[in-house]
Amino acid sequence: MSLLTLFITAVGLSMDAFAVSVCKGLSMKKLSWKKAVIIGLWFGGFQALMPTLGYLLGTRFKGYVNAIDHWIAFVLLALIGVSMVREARSPEKDETNDSTDLKTMFLLAVATSIDALAVGVTYAFLQVRILPAVSFIGIITLILSIVGVKIGNMFGLKYKAKAEIFGGIILILMGLKILLEHLGFLNWLPF
Repeated sequence: MSLLTLFITAVGLSMDAFAVSVCKGLSMKKLSWKKAVIIGLWFGGFQALMPTLGYLLGTRFKGYVNAIDHWIAFVLLALIGVSMVREARSPEKDETNDSTDLKTMFLLAVATSIDALAVGVTYAFLQVRILPAVSFIGIITLILSIVGVKIGNMFGLKYKAKAEIFGGIILILMGLKILLEHLGFLNWLPF
């Protein structure tokens, strides 16, 4: 997997965490860099942990599904992407709570990284070097989460839905790319 593909995947995966970070920033009367870093560490840490767990699960069952691994990657990424786009377009009211207590952050970190678990499973099928990949995903999410807190504190929820839609579309396109590459349609692409 090329660095560009990994970067695009990391950005796509981090959009849920970014959107929640924007909400956290919105709820802060005054920007707290300490809270922004705590939020970034929780989200970045879980975005690295969940694909690692998915990878371990995927490698355990890889021998059984090797012939259809590209279809599994495509379906998982497409479902996650469609779910993100659907969530972004839902009229539900967003909670605004700037708490960074253990229970709140744990639940948010798990909720925003479930999709990364499925991506980790696909990484097992694609034989991705997992430690550099999950470290990169975690760092990108950490940075984007801190930026999200700052943006939320400055601008509010204006860009939350757009960020989630963007992330969902990226994941759908990555799944499509994996499928088309495996079927031999994109072997000429450099990334």
